[in-house]
This record gives sequence, C-alpha cells and structure tokens, in this order.
Amino acid sequence: MKRCIENRKLFGSSSRIMSGIRLATAACVVFAMLPNTEAHDQVPGAPQSRPIVIRNTTVHVVDGADINDGDVLFEAGKITKIGKALKAPKQALEIDGSGKHLYPGLIESMTDLGLREISAVEETDDRTEYGSVNPNARAWVAVNPDSELIPVARAGGVLTVMTAPRGRYIRGQTAVINLDGWTVSEMKLKAPAGMYIDWGAMQPRGNDAADQRKKREQKFAELDELLDSVRRYGKARQTAPDTTATDIRLESLIPVANGELPVFVDADRQMEIESAVAYGQAQGLSIVIYGGYDAEPCAELLKKYDVPVIIASTYRLPLRRDEAYDTAYTLPERLRAAGVKFAICGEGAGSPGGAANARNLPYHAGVAVAYGLPHPDGLRAITLSAAEILGVADRVGSISTGKDATLILADGDILETETNVEAAFIQGRAVDLGSRHKMLYEKYKLKYLRSRSSR
Repeated sequence: MKRCIENRKLFGSSSRIMSGIRLATAACVVFAMLPNTEAHDQVPGAPQSRPIVIRNTTVHVVDGADINDGDVLFEAGKITKIGKALKAPKQALEIDGSGKHLYPGLIESMTDLGLREISAVEETDDRTEYGSVNPNARAWVAVNPDSELIPVARAGGVLTVMTAPRGRYIRGQTAVINLDGWTVSEMKLKAPAGMYIDWGAMQPRGNDAADQRKKREQKFAELDELLDSVRRYGKARQTAPDTTATDIRLESLIPVANGELPVFVDADRQMEIESAVAYGQAQGLSIVIYGGYDAEPCAELLKKYDVPVIIASTYRLPLRRDEAYDTAYTLPERLRAAGVKFAICGEGAGSPGGAANARNLPYHAGVAVAYGLPHPDGLRAITLSAAEILGVADRVGSISTGKDATLILADGDILETETNVEAAFIQGRAVDLGSRHKMLYEKYKLKYLRSRSSR
C-alpha cells in the first residue's frame, strides 16, 4: 500500500488516475514488474561493512593488461586483491560478474557539476563570482550534493569529477570530488586541486594590432605584479605572522606561485597555449592546458616542459572554416602520436549544456577511438590519465591494490552507447544508480503500457 501511495504521487491526481481499487491494484502489479523507480532522491551509500568480491568478470585494470574471468576483492573501501579464483573471507559478499566488465570509475576532468542546476534560474547557478580576479573563490564550498545532475552522471559511470568555477580571467580554485555523499566534506577527494584561469583574457582581440599589444602587455604586467605581491605576502606570513594582516586573495595564490598546485589554463588557440607555457616557465608555475584545440602544433613545447592537456570535448565543430570536419575527433590520436600527455573531458566549448552533459564522458572517448585512438588509450584518457593530471592517481584511476574501491560494473564496453552500468561503488560504498532520467523513463513507459491496455 505504501508503494501504491508513492505511485499516486508519481503518476498524477488520485481522483483521476487512481479512482478505483482495481486500477490501483493493477498499477501496483505493473509497477512491481519494473526496475526501481523511487520518487525520492537517491540516498548516499553506507560505508562498506563487509568484504566484497566481484568474480569471473573482465577486469580492465587500465595500468596493465586486462584480466579475463578475473576477481577483485575490496575491504573497508580499498582494493586488497586482484587476480583469478581469489580466496575471500567467509563473510564476504560475492557478486557474479560473468559476462560483465569491471572498470575504475570514470573521471570527468573539468566541469561545473554541482555548481549549477538550471542556467536560466539564477538561484541555482553558483558558478561565477562578481569581478574578474577571484583566486579565493573555492568551488567545493558551493557544490550542491543534492543536484539532480549528479545521479545522472553517476549512472553513466562518472564517479569522480574536478568541479571548477567560471568567470573571466582568474576564476578560482578547483576541487576533485566523488559523486556520492551527504555533504561536500564526504565528497571531497582533493581540495583545492588547482587554480583556474581564462588565458583568453590575457590575449585581447581586435582589429588594431598596436592596441592589442598594449592591452596584452598591460594584462601581463598586472599578473606579474599580482604574483610578486603573493610572494612578498608569503614571505611576510612566514617571518612575521602576527603582524601581517590576512589577505584571502593572496593567501589562496601562495601554493600556486610556489608551484605546489597547478594552474589550469583555459586556452584553445596556438598563440594562447604558447603564451601560457612560456609565462608558466618564466614564473615557475605548474601549467595544465584545458581546451587544447591547437595543442598538436605546440607538441614539442608541451613535451619539453611536461605540460599535459585536458581536451575539452571531442564533440566540437572545427575552430576555423578551412579545417577538416573531424579535426576535434582526431585530436586525441594526434596528441598521442606526438607524445603529449592528455585526458579527455566531456564538457567544453563544443558541448553545450555543461554539467548536464557530464554523463556523455565515455562517448567523447569513444569518438576518439572511432577516429584512430587505440581503445586502451581512450579508456585511459577518462580514468588514469585524468587522475594523474588532477593529482589523485594514488586514489583513483585504475584497479590497483591499495587504491580506493571506486569501480563500475557494466554489461559491455563502457565506450559504447549501448552499454549500461549495472553496479557502482565509491570507496567501497554501493552507489544508487537511479536518477531523474530513469524515473521519467519508467514513468512514461508505464503511461504507454496503460494506454495500450485501455484500448
């Protein structure tokens, strides 16, 4: 009866749809035959309380060869054994993975997931602070753990993301979070993870070359002065902490200026990429390029200074009218062939919708594979390579002993759109794979079944 009451909430007015007991009973019978479609929000997973072993599955370890008919044991949220026919503790829960594929959880390496729900509704959009210089803006503070977009991404296999603020110029601090938890404190994996800067703001555009050069020199002079202020402030805080007033903007930039945290530079064009790398070397900054559309012509420079690239989506139109239609599709393979470190991101200039499209991450890698990137490299680009670039490879990104048991079990190749994720674990916690998308699917599926039966 409780389920029937929930059905009435889901499927409309009780006076119109549930007018008779026979119809209510029939609805319960039909509903019971369908997958889980609870109307309430998904509940975060409880901490792992007993060992779990997934058996007889294809284990995609990522940092090594796949293991056919392999087993993976994890305890207290950590992977403890990988192999075949593992001996598990007596109290272990055994999951039959026959015919399935076990992967590390996918990693979306740049998104605003958790920071915005509906772009047109200002109250649900916390991506951007006022002003253009906001190094103190901390993305994780604004993350909404109850976002409806989080379960949607999770159901697609994306279990970890780097969420970042938006804005013009110095956008703020990024954070790597897991997509499960009651609070941001439970979700945080690494915060801060780096500083996010729009390098396009350093390259003013216009028809007057002299004016552009003047404005560009002014912007670089301002950034030079800011970093010099940070270093002076950092020394003052060390030598005279009691008499040096706290400045939260300068404080947040100290680990960046010292090279301890990377600067994620939003740059697509060759001039922007070369400028960012050169400036980073001059100032001793650790640079990561996000976007990277023109990264291939910069390959030697990127390799020389060990600068990785987060490719902002393969679902992109050509940047220039005279380029081949598949320029963005082939970029990952061209960077691999050139020896440039890279990860693939599912959200970028060519992926409208932002956080709502984080669920498409594996298909961006799938497009790259279809256009020449070897399959293992495509999988690595959304798992271990992303983890290495974000500085969390000791925790996630591959199926390795000692790492977090952040895993997905799928019924096929995760890069294929037909594949479904059937189970997921974040640090050993079983994750609810329900979402608003699935709920609406079941809702209108039931509507269709009812309309057919009433004919």
